[in-house]
Amino acid sequence: MAPALPLRTRIFLIIGALVVINVIGASVMIWHTYRTQSVLSTIIEGNLTGYRSAANLEVALVNQKGFVTYFFQDGNHEWLRQLGEHRQIFRTRLEEAYHRAEDVHQQRILDHIEKEYERYTTLKDQVIAHYLAERRDQGLRLHPAVREHFFALMNTCEQYKALHAARIQEAQKTGIEQAVRLRLIAAAALTGGLLLAVLLSIILLRQVLGPVNHLLQITSRGDQAGGGGGNAVSALSMKVEGLLADVDKTHLELARSRESLLQAEKLAIVGKLAAGMAHSIRNPFTSVKMRLFSLNRSLVLDSEQKEDFDVITEEIRHIDTIVQNFLEFSRPPKLVMQPISPSQVVDMAVQLLRHRLKSYDVNVTIQRTQPLPEVSADPEQLKEVLVNLIINACEAMENGGRIDIQEAVDADDPAGPMALLHVRDDGPGIPERLREKVFQPFFTTKEEGTGLGLSIVARIVHEHGGRIQIDPAKGMGTTFIIALPIKE
Repeated sequence: MAPALPLRTRIFLIIGALVVINVIGASVMIWHTYRTQSVLSTIIEGNLTGYRSAANLEVALVNQKGFVTYFFQDGNHEWLRQLGEHRQIFRTRLEEAYHRAEDVHQQRILDHIEKEYERYTTLKDQVIAHYLAERRDQGLRLHPAVREHFFALMNTCEQYKALHAARIQEAQKTGIEQAVRLRLIAAAALTGGLLLAVLLSIILLRQVLGPVNHLLQITSRGDQAGGGGGNAVSALSMKVEGLLADVDKTHLELARSRESLLQAEKLAIVGKLAAGMAHSIRNPFTSVKMRLFSLNRSLVLDSEQKEDFDVITEEIRHIDTIVQNFLEFSRPPKLVMQPISPSQVVDMAVQLLRHRLKSYDVNVTIQRTQPLPEVSADPEQLKEVLVNLIINACEAMENGGRIDIQEAVDADDPAGPMALLHVRDDGPGIPERLREKVFQPFFTTKEEGTGLGLSIVARIVHEHGGRIQIDPAKGMGTTFIIALPIKE
């Protein structure tokens, strides 16, 4: 006896069969839909157009009847002119019918119509010639032959029209047959799907819900609240939720512990690295600063050279500050707090970076109605926050751009009145999945980044009793919002 297939395999096979039946049924229906559309297109574009051409031929032929009789009665040549116009219309309709002919049979009928029409017009021209020559008796004797040709020609046009009508009926019959076939296929697919659904229901009842009820009875022994309101799956889910909650809690605690250990290890490495950098980098910069100070006292410089000299001095001091900030990450310095308006710090940071902003082709605009109220802050540390944010924005905008610094006051903040600084760039922005990680130490998306800039920024802002966050609004660019408590 062959071994029974696993439950999951049987369920997947039945579901797969249902999907295949639905796909095949839908594909056949779509195919028949296109076939039906093709039939309708054939009717509209071919047979109906041909039918119309045959009708137009009849109309054009009927319109020629009577003009010679009118001319015979009153002798007005205007009737002959109108006859010529309608003859031209008939020939135009005949030419159109030739272009629309689809097979040899239609071509033969049109050839016969053309020959009959030539005989008909020839006889009619003879009648007109007799009338013009005042030989009315001879013209009247030719009239019966003209009428015979006219009716023969009408009969041929009617045959041509009947041919297209028959083809339209044939196409209609084909469409009806396809519709019946489509209904049969749909009924077969529906029956097969219902049978497979019944089979799947039996398997679920016997081999899924049965074991679930048995497991529920085992887990509910001695438990008065184990009924679950008659829903076995819901009751069993309630039993398992407690275990899953404990597992999730334990997993979360383990993850936090692991993160703390990794953070402590990183901080230890930073501390060792900072100790070496203090002697390897700061001492040469101290010597460079002393030499620059000496040169500044001895050299005679013009205004442009003096400006360049000041920029070099300021940039060296800035590099020294960055090294100091790197050391502060492992051994933060004590803040030198003093009352100062954040607007002053913004102006100092923009003035400090004016040459670098020009090199990045970045324009900075400050939106300020009036200077912000004073806060208790360390100006240098707060300036370092803005410098970091502005430089990061410049590096994010590879082809230049714009940075907007908007100042505002939030008097309704739950923590008290806050001075707000919105620093927005029009760069590519930070993906939503990375926004929670950018303030973590050593997290960076730059190839040569240290991952300390934004973590130092966050630490400085928090040490000032404020907060920093990324505006969650979607769109281009990134907006950092700094909130600092206003000094009472």
